[in-house]
Amino acid sequence: MELAFIPSPSHGVVHLGPVPLRGYAFCIIIGVFIAVWYGNKRWIARGGKVGTVADIAVWAVPFGLVGGRLYHVITDYELYFTDGKDWVDAFKVWQGGLGIWGAIAMGALGAWIGCRRRGIALPAYADAIAPGIALAQAAGRWGNWFNQELYGKPTTLPWGLKIDAAHRPDATPDLVTYHPTFLYESLWCVGVALLVIWADRRFKLGHGRAFALYVAAYTVGRFWIEHMRVDYAHRILGMRLNDWTAIVVFAAAVVYLVVSSRLRPGREAVVEPGADGAAGIKAADVTGGAGDAGDAGKPAADAEDVSEPGTEAGAGADEDTETAAEQPEEGAAEPAGKPAAG
Repeated sequence: MELAFIPSPSHGVVHLGPVPLRGYAFCIIIGVFIAVWYGNKRWIARGGKVGTVADIAVWAVPFGLVGGRLYHVITDYELYFTDGKDWVDAFKVWQGGLGIWGAIAMGALGAWIGCRRRGIALPAYADAIAPGIALAQAAGRWGNWFNQELYGKPTTLPWGLKIDAAHRPDATPDLVTYHPTFLYESLWCVGVALLVIWADRRFKLGHGRAFALYVAAYTVGRFWIEHMRVDYAHRILGMRLNDWTAIVVFAAAVVYLVVSSRLRPGREAVVEPGADGAAGIKAADVTGGAGDAGDAGKPAADAEDVSEPGTEAGAGADEDTETAAEQPEEGAAEPAGKPAAG
């Protein structure tokens, strides 16, 4: 009896006439679109302007792609700069090889530049796009399926992944199937996105804490998934380099969550100076919501902070009774379209 398995694509590229459409690149593009589209929805719901997320993404996405590639090339330099290897291959991004750690780090730098040009605080922007980034990773992981790479150990499970002989690490029999780690991580990222969306609505996360929660949750999944992979990787004390990176990043994210929640509880007052939603901010959102007993009696966030005006898709409208006229005047008095200071 033939065992069930997940087949791999016979080709990672489809030619539309003279134009090659590569599956890996297509998945990355879909992921970017999802992140920008959903991030824009969350940004508008928080009181920001239409198009701001896309404008900042113009900076963040190229920086992220460069950072992701640099991390991969630096940590796997022997694939490009040792005897018998062609260093030009380091520029062939379509063949795979984008490190998420470098992509997030450099992408954050690009986003900071874009935010600064518009007078927006980076933590507020990061909170808005955090679930979208997780969904983008979920889509991008399918690029590894097209390239038949980054799979796990052999398995007899019915969802084992079939890998062509040209992409297997050794001369294993054709009947051997492998753990589809691309699928595991894709599903995990969807779960991370749902977790952040739920926690953001429930606890009114602000000051970058929604983004920190995304980072912490992702690294937990990446740790055990990375441990299953069989592709070559540098090891430190018996563990893969990316496992150590996940541990360090997880610890940093948790520390940020704890310290930030104590120093700056609740959400910021305004996400974007001059936005239409700035005049309708509700005081309950500034302190984390009237229902959060832990924030009772705490001072409101600083007036210059930038964040969202309420809960997702205006859900806070049913919880709060204050009108726009009852709010502090700082957000409403901001001139519309005022450019950020150089």
